[in-house]
Order: sequence, then C-alpha cells, then structure tokens
Amino acid sequence: MTGGTDGAVPSGLDGQVGQWRGYMERRRRIARDEVDELEAHLRDSIDALGARGLDDDEAFLVAIKRMGSTDAVAREFAREHSDRLWKQLVLDAAPEHSGRHHESVVVLALGASAGVATCIGVHLLGDAVPRFLALFVLPLLAAYFGWKRGTPARVALLSGTVFAVAAVVLAVYPFVRGGSTEALAAMHAPVLLWLVVGVFYTGGAWRSSPRRMDFVRFTGEFVIYYALIALGGGVVCALTINSFHAIGIDAEAFFQDWLIPGCAAGAVLVAAWLVEAKQDVIENMAPVLTRIFTPVTLTMLIAVLAAFGVHPGLIGVDRDLLVLMAGVLVLVMGLLLYAISARDPRRRPDLFDGLQVALVVAAVVVDLIVLLAMVTRTAEFGTSPNKAAALGLNLLLLVSLSWSAWLGIGFVRGRRRFDELEKWQTAMLPVYAVWAAVVVAGFGWLFAFS
Repeated sequence: MTGGTDGAVPSGLDGQVGQWRGYMERRRRIARDEVDELEAHLRDSIDALGARGLDDDEAFLVAIKRMGSTDAVAREFAREHSDRLWKQLVLDAAPEHSGRHHESVVVLALGASAGVATCIGVHLLGDAVPRFLALFVLPLLAAYFGWKRGTPARVALLSGTVFAVAAVVLAVYPFVRGGSTEALAAMHAPVLLWLVVGVFYTGGAWRSSPRRMDFVRFTGEFVIYYALIALGGGVVCALTINSFHAIGIDAEAFFQDWLIPGCAAGAVLVAAWLVEAKQDVIENMAPVLTRIFTPVTLTMLIAVLAAFGVHPGLIGVDRDLLVLMAGVLVLVMGLLLYAISARDPRRRPDLFDGLQVALVVAAVVVDLIVLLAMVTRTAEFGTSPNKAAALGLNLLLLVSLSWSAWLGIGFVRGRRRFDELEKWQTAMLPVYAVWAAVVVAGFGWLFAFS
C-alpha cells in the first residue's frame, strides 16, 4: 500500500494507514520491509482496539500513539496535518480515557481494599495465608485494568472465573500444612493469576502478540517500581520503628502484623498505576537495565560452567545448587523477555544482541546439565512434588531458551527477523500459565497432598 498526499486525514481506515505509511517512507527513509513490519504491527493494534469497541478512526489514532519507538514520528505527522483531532490526541498526549479524571481515586480505593483484605487474611488464616496472598490483591489489579481498558464483559467473566476456581481449589484441597504441594501451590498460583491479569491488561486482546509483549514490558517496569517502593517503604518503616523505640514505645508488632502486610499489598496497585502514568519515563530505563545485567549474568553463567568443569560431580549431589541454578535460569528468561520488550525491532543487530545470544546459549548448556542431574537424582532417590515441579519448569525453560537461541542466532546473522523471537516468547506465555495451573490443581492429587 502506498501513502497518500499530505493534507487532511483521508476517510477510511486504508486511506489513513496509507497516508501514515507514505509519511514513514518519505521522512524516515527506512527500508520497505521494515515499513511492512511496522504496518503489520499497526494493523494488529487497530484490530485489537476495534475488538474493544473503538471505531476505525479512534482505533487508528490510538494505535499510532502506541507505536512507542515511532512516537516522535507520530508527533511530526500530527504537526504537518491540520486536523484538530490529530493534534488533540497526539500532540497533547491525551490519555485514552480522558474522561476519567479520578483514576487515582480508583487506584487508592482498590489499593486500600487489597491492604485491608490482606491484613484480615493474615490474621484469620494464620499459617495457611501464603497460598491465598495472590487472591487478596490480583483480582483487584485485574479490576483496575478491566475498568481502565474497557475489557469486554464476556472476556472479563471468563477470565474472572479463573480467580474463583483458584480460590476454591486453594481453599478446599486438603493440603498437609507446611507440605510440599501446599508450598508449590502457593508459589505457582501467583504466576497463573498474574497471567490472567494480563488478559485484563490487554483489554481482552490476549491473542495479539504485540499486546502480550506490552504486558511483558509492563511486568518488567512494574517489578522496578515495586522494588523501589518496597526499598523506600522499608527504610521509612525502620526509621519509624526506631524512633518509637527511642521514646519507649514498641511499635514493631503493629508494623509487622498490620502496617507492612497492608502496605505491601496496596503497593501492588500503586506501582501498577505509576507504571501506567509514567510509562514514557520508565521505558527509558529498560534498555539501560538490560545492558547492565545481561553481560553480568553471562559472566556468572560462564563462571558456573567453569566450576562444573572443574568439579563435575558437584552438580549431581547438591540439591540446593540445583534449586539455585533453576532460579538463575528463570532470571535469564526474565532478562531475555525484558530485553525483547525494550528493543526497537527495526534496529539492526549489534554487539548487545550478540551478548544476548551468548547468554541464552550459556543458559541452555546450564539447563541441560541441571536436567541431567535432576533425572539422575530422581532415578536414584525417587520422585517427589518438588522434583517433579523443578523438572517440569526446567523442561519448559529448555524448550523456550533453545528455540530463542536458534532464532537469536538467525537474527544476528541476518537470516531472521526480530519479531520472530518476540512472537515465540509471547506464544510461550499461555504455556507457563497452563503449567502453573497443573501444579496448583493437579500436584495435590498426584502426590496425595503431601
């Protein structure tokens, strides 16, 4: 499709996309195949927005504003077109739901509700509370995104059913208190429910690869914001407790039993809101963080492989080391996802992409060693809930990392497009959700709730 002439925005979606495409080709002088890729991304976003009830004009304008790395081009495009709606939506950067002036009130109300629910749950459920913590917070976070994104009622109902089923399973299953299956359910339930939150975050457009990647990007930015809030809150709490202690008042029990659990839960809503409100600022942090931690993690993995070479029997006998290596592999996967979400897909391969590929290849080698050790230990000592969960997780990581390495090598060598790697990673997200659901709902039965 070729671009239209400069002037008033043409009627019809194809005409508007054609004008945008022509502008991109003339002003950026990028290759035609790159423009084709951008147009495909734009049309996917338009389709997703149309499914949420926006008409063609609205969907086109919002999709253009969401182009992220091409936002500056969108602004230039708006300046050269006299249409008032263009200037209002693009130049003024008005939010998608400009009529909702009380978003902060909604967030604070939901955050307070999450805090109160968590505090009550902590005191009513006692030792059983860890497996319910996600249910005190994540349904409210899903409600926030459902309200903000206008998630269709049918999608919200189907997705919300997962929260209800998870609550029933976690409440009804006769887990042995402190047993392995209870701990595994407590660890995997948040993973499953977080991905359900992703359905609300995408406005129901979960099948869209770009929208899934938006959620991945949000997840990374959320972790950054929540960590900053937690660090700051921890310092404030410590200073306050010591101040009260200096004047003879013991406030530590109140902080530990009520204030800290409630604030930790409420901060989930606040961090999510801050990411939404300050997205342009925090997105600039993503490339910096990935460029710092990718070479550091690669160096660590190389050192680990060297240690395994010097002491080949170590990995097979140390269970804690196997658990630690599984955590390192999860970290590598997180770094890979975050790096993909932060990268401009139009940029050609560079040294950092080569480092990423090396990181993933090293992670695949480590994963193979860990899997071999796990299989050996299982054959020698028998299976258990923890071994089965760790084995399943490492198999998933091996599949994901191996194909990512293959696609990454192809991209660095100029034989594959970057969006293939992005689509592969987003395609794996439902697989992680299914595995988490299997652990939560199935491991209890498989291992007699031990």
